Amino acid sequence: MTPEDVLRLSPVMPVVVIDDAAHATSLARALLAGGVKTIEVTLRTPAALDAIRAIATETPEMIVGAGTVLSEDDLNAAVAAGAKYALSPGGTAKLLKAGRKAAIPFIPGVATASEIQRGIERGYSCFKFFPAEQLGGVAALKAMAGPFPNARFCPTGSITAEKAPSYLALNNVLCVGGSWIAPADKIKAGDWSGIEAAARQAAALR
Repeated sequence: MTPEDVLRLSPVMPVVVIDDAAHATSLARALLAGGVKTIEVTLRTPAALDAIRAIATETPEMIVGAGTVLSEDDLNAAVAAGAKYALSPGGTAKLLKAGRKAAIPFIPGVATASEIQRGIERGYSCFKFFPAEQLGGVAALKAMAGPFPNARFCPTGSITAEKAPSYLALNNVLCVGGSWIAPADKIKAGDWSGIEAAARQAAALR
């Protein structure tokens, strides 16, 4: 699987924060039932790696990725837990180098033209554009298409179900990252039917 394959898995990549790994497989099944076959579990909680491990083991049809990968150690831990891909909100020189050698696709984050250029120099063509809305959103990505015609993006950050279609209409956007599908409060409440309904709407966006 290539980074581009990862970004084509779903028009919306659910970006989730899991506080209790016991919720992981139920969440994965709800998303699958709604037609979404990938999930980005952010490494923002102590439960994140256990959640990735549980999804990879118990719901193998769900393609689980690790988000908020900030270091080579994070990347290695994600691979060991069973993540099938990894994303970062940014990209240091050390992390970009590690990402090129990793056993799974790695998608670094960018916020500027210079960061995109540095990523391209290191062999990357797919990027997380973060924080998307704060950086200029659709208009910014449309402008980036001129100098970087081969770059492809997953914009993430304050994107809503209402805003997603405008991003997905751009040729250089393969998917958007969205936290609205499975917000932390719905995960904690076990609102799997609500998450499934949101996933179904997201899967139909493209």
